[in-house]
Amino acid sequence: MSSTQSKNDDLKKFRKLSLLGGGEERIAKQHEKGKLTARERLGELLDISSFQELEPFVLQRNDMTDDPQSRILGDGVVTGYGKIDGRPVFVYAQDFTANGGSLGEMQSHKICRVMDLAVQNGAPIIGLIDSGGARIQEGIHSLGGYAEIFRRNALYSGVVPQISIIMGPCAGGAAYSPALTDFILMVEKQSYMFITGPSVIKTITGEEVDFESLGGAQVHLATSGVASLTARDEHETLALCRALVGYLPGNNMDNPPSYPPADEPFRMDAVLDTIIPEEETQPYSMHEIIQRVVDRDSFLELQPVFAPNAIIGLARMNGNPVGIVAQEPSAMAGVIDIDASDKICRFVRFCDCFNIPLVTFVDSPGFLPGVQQEHRGIIRHGAKVLFAYSEASVPKVSVVTRKAYGGAYIVMSSKYLGTDVTYAWPTAEIAVMGAEGAASVLHTRRIQNAENPDAERERVIQEYKEKYLNPYAAANAGFCDEIILPSETRMKIIRALEIIKDKQVQNPARKHGNPPV
Repeated sequence: MSSTQSKNDDLKKFRKLSLLGGGEERIAKQHEKGKLTARERLGELLDISSFQELEPFVLQRNDMTDDPQSRILGDGVVTGYGKIDGRPVFVYAQDFTANGGSLGEMQSHKICRVMDLAVQNGAPIIGLIDSGGARIQEGIHSLGGYAEIFRRNALYSGVVPQISIIMGPCAGGAAYSPALTDFILMVEKQSYMFITGPSVIKTITGEEVDFESLGGAQVHLATSGVASLTARDEHETLALCRALVGYLPGNNMDNPPSYPPADEPFRMDAVLDTIIPEEETQPYSMHEIIQRVVDRDSFLELQPVFAPNAIIGLARMNGNPVGIVAQEPSAMAGVIDIDASDKICRFVRFCDCFNIPLVTFVDSPGFLPGVQQEHRGIIRHGAKVLFAYSEASVPKVSVVTRKAYGGAYIVMSSKYLGTDVTYAWPTAEIAVMGAEGAASVLHTRRIQNAENPDAERERVIQEYKEKYLNPYAAANAGFCDEIILPSETRMKIIRALEIIKDKQVQNPARKHGNPPV
């Protein structure tokens, strides 16, 4: 056999060995748990045959281990690039079959390199997390490796989209990298995230809790707000990620991808003309309004069960991606609380980073009153929404469907926060407060001195409604651009977005703002 042939055979042998990760026995155990391997996951996430691996022969340094068997080709992570729907992305997938996917110096090197390449080439970075955490035997080198990743997460925020898919454990300091990314997807009953594990919590606080109850997918979707989306299994989660990427540009200099419209742009929907109930306190579904206005079947809601009184998500209007923000009147009457404020603020800032126009539907009676909300900082959290909308320079369109009272009116993309086009439905009520509260403040003496205080109170309330609780007062003062029929909403938004898509905004020069985080 020639020397050249021998070397070629050696390469083939090393390639085959690198594909085995921690070995066939550990791969079998991974499959027994109902989990895919790192390369199988990338095969499902990316377009067929598009994945190209980088640095498959990297090894843990000799001086970092006393066990030669732990030096596995690839060092517990598969990195590279590929395509999703023909568009480039950079990826890394931790390999639990290799040292439990634990992170050491060389694994960090691989992840950081692929992150750098993503930014240099203006493409999203997607991380598939399945790791036991820091590689203890590498000590400070492992911690330094995490710090290098965290620093890049922060520096590259707003430069390229960053997505984390939690496929298994993500515990301790490792959880901070996904927390710094734009979106976190989790697999139900399989993935979990927490800073301090159940055993340590029991030792320190005496509380008993299992992994799922402490940091499972449903906890982070509904309670903490850490997760953006969850799915029943790995296949659905990876498909969700592919769908999400379809709304996003490659980087902050690109526009989001446009697709041929799958819906009639000027479609009129007569159902919207009667969707607002006659009784002003009766709830209705803002989700239904959104579904009827955007391109059919295009709405991808994010954080759907965290702060359900607020709605955020991505959709398409005439084939073009938009960010949707709204209140849900059937949940807490659409009131804005601390969690809703954080949810809205984070999403508005993301859309502004990546040139995604914002469409806001407004129906809120105000901020949630109460001692707990005040003491926990509703002022600070509510101000985040103000900051986000004021700072956002992307095209912005707002539609007031019903209540827009006080501070809730102002913060929800009101005209003088820089919204380009504002619409109101005939049912809109734009005012400082509701009629009953206003009557008590403005006409207390008149009501008390009347022969029939109850009748006088009703008369005062009706006068206030007629004078202030309608969109015409706001339109007369120039606070909204047009009062429209609900059935015209889709057409009006599409036409507005078309005309303002190339808007230019020159803000004062600064290093960065200082939002009330």
